[in-house]
Amino acid sequence: MNAPARSDEFAPFGDEFGPQLTGPFAPLADESVLTDLPLVKGQIPADLNGVYMRTGPNPRFTPKGRYHPFDGDGMVHAAEFRQGRLTVRNRWVRTEAWQREDAAGAAAHWGIRETIVGRDDKPLRDAANTDLVGHAGRALALWYMSGDAYEFDPVTLETLGKHAAIASTGGKISAHAKVDEITGELMYFDYGNVAPYMHYGVLDAEGRLKHHVPIDLPGPRLPHDMAVTEHYSVLHDLPLFHDHEAMKLGRHKIDFHPELPTRMGVIPRYGRGDEIRWFDFTPCFIYHVVNSWEEGDTIVMVGCRYMPAQKADGSIDAQRTARNVAELVMTARLWRWTMNLRTGEASEQCLDAERNVEFPTYNGALTGRRTRFGYLVDHHLTSTLQWTGVRKYDLDTGASLSAWSDDADHSWYSEPWFAAADNPQSEDHGYVIAFQFNDQTQRETLDIFDARDLSRGPVAQVAMPRHIPTGFHGCWIGAQRIAGWDVYS
Repeated sequence: MNAPARSDEFAPFGDEFGPQLTGPFAPLADESVLTDLPLVKGQIPADLNGVYMRTGPNPRFTPKGRYHPFDGDGMVHAAEFRQGRLTVRNRWVRTEAWQREDAAGAAAHWGIRETIVGRDDKPLRDAANTDLVGHAGRALALWYMSGDAYEFDPVTLETLGKHAAIASTGGKISAHAKVDEITGELMYFDYGNVAPYMHYGVLDAEGRLKHHVPIDLPGPRLPHDMAVTEHYSVLHDLPLFHDHEAMKLGRHKIDFHPELPTRMGVIPRYGRGDEIRWFDFTPCFIYHVVNSWEEGDTIVMVGCRYMPAQKADGSIDAQRTARNVAELVMTARLWRWTMNLRTGEASEQCLDAERNVEFPTYNGALTGRRTRFGYLVDHHLTSTLQWTGVRKYDLDTGASLSAWSDDADHSWYSEPWFAAADNPQSEDHGYVIAFQFNDQTQRETLDIFDARDLSRGPVAQVAMPRHIPTGFHGCWIGAQRIAGWDVYS
């Protein structure tokens, strides 16, 4: 592996690419396996068994052109819990682009500020750096622009190659897919710039392709997430998409269209494309869903509504909204959308008008079923991707049940994930896990909270020997969902 030499841990490429490659964002230069890490407080719970993983951008080589976090090579950081013992690993996802650059010893791809998918003169990498899901005993690394699903071992983090079933469709997979842990199935979609502009698919519990259909959209779109219930999937058609003139010039630019509604499409889990039913809502963008479920004839979806920027007169500022989304400036509110399949009625409700919260998690064993509790991060008001604390919500009422912030001015939490305790006795019987970096003390810790009451602070906190760069999404894969893993070995 051709690792470049770096002199400054917190500014390895200097400061010419802006703040998102320095300080808390500064990428690491190597991979490691860490054991016997010192405890700051508490003890690792013995009934916490599985792997917490978090991915994000970690470029190996000096970028070509302007840099955006969606460009950086995907690196997975994983905390393996085994009967009170902890092992922390980090490893790059060996995408095809990563391997080409490894062989060349230098960057060979451009970023989304400079190019779009399909340009030969300025190739764009599939960085596999956005989200992680556990399925069929393995883990998948996914990318924001709808790319390949790269399989890897959730314990060793070894890249195993592209997911064969998804690749067989000739299409890709979006950044976010949903796993029904009761049936073992994985639901996903992809999107692109050629009609019908979206496809929807289902993998079975062994990772084989079970269902795949086209979804007709009015034009190329940029949906980010989806939702599932026990019998349905919910796909998004949002009024934010490519600027068509910029696309003709080979540039990535997005526009927000407040004259168009946000549309939710409800399709039976194994439904045909022409069976989808669309429901209209007020215009917005949606980065992330918490969960969705059925209540009689009604589909309920709880998520984080990206709040459009407003002009002085209260109307939507379309240009600023598009710029904020593109620059990852988060202004979101916890929201509920409902869709009645019998009457066709749709409604929406803000659950918490005051707090800017995003990057949600919940008890994954209840994906597609009613959940009462959600766990989200508090967003810093001005700092991009700075999450200052973790918060537990009642998803029925929107009430904040408990919260924790170690240092609201200087803390940078990773996306927290709920991990059920062994033999759980309730929906929230388990732990919430997150890495935390303090940019003032330059201290990194792994924080483990009792999910029933975050306000107690971490029940266990482990010191890390170096920082973990600010990134995107995480996941929890319990021991029973990892192929061939014996928790007692």
